Amino acid sequence: MNSSARQAFAWRSGSLAVVAAAILGWREIVAFKLVSPVFLPAPDRAFAALWHGLAASDLGEKLAGTIEHMLGGWLIASIVGIALGALIGSSAGVRSYVAPSLEFLRPLPASAVIPVAIAIFGYSSAMALGVIGFGAVWPMLLATMHGFGAVEPRLKEVARALGLSRFETAIKISLPSATPDILAGLRLGLTVALILAVVCEMIAGLDGLGQWVLLAARAYRSADLFAGVILLGAVGVCANAILSLIEARALRWRGR
Repeated sequence: MNSSARQAFAWRSGSLAVVAAAILGWREIVAFKLVSPVFLPAPDRAFAALWHGLAASDLGEKLAGTIEHMLGGWLIASIVGIALGALIGSSAGVRSYVAPSLEFLRPLPASAVIPVAIAIFGYSSAMALGVIGFGAVWPMLLATMHGFGAVEPRLKEVARALGLSRFETAIKISLPSATPDILAGLRLGLTVALILAVVCEMIAGLDGLGQWVLLAARAYRSADLFAGVILLGAVGVCANAILSLIEARALRWRGR
């Protein structure tokens, strides 16, 4: 085992140790009744509710709904953010022209757009996709703009010397240079998409983990509530792991 593999193993072991310590602390808090069991179930109850929800209830359908909303909004945001970011980042003139509009829209919280989306689309999946797309587009847009705007000037001189068109320069030189920034924006955007998917499901009553958690909280089913929260955490971990693998493969050339 080389040094990098040992370091990765140490990090993973440390992460698992933190999770184990958190579960142990959770169990002790319940055992000493520091928090009422009505609000904080024991870990075994929460995991039993998770298993029962997946095997004998509709928790699996709620999970599929949340993943559908998250990925749908994220894909919309990815296409729009990368396309606009590449267009704006490739030209200093365009950046200066659209900067005021971006600075006006960027600070707006996605939650402030929800009433507008409801007025346009109603309590529907289209509303959720619109809100998720608006909230998740900014990390991708800004990261892509930065990546395309920070291309090494000497690479642009090489492109001009080779007689490459603007499109060829963007594809063959700017895009590879901006790939690390774009991938970082995609990871941040996916996290935002998951959060907004849960919020929209709670507000609009759409099928998903957000609805499951909200209904469980209203009925004081704390075990079901924590089962939904645990599943949401698992979705975030798995999504981040998949993107990390994609990033490692896409940037393999940097280590050569």
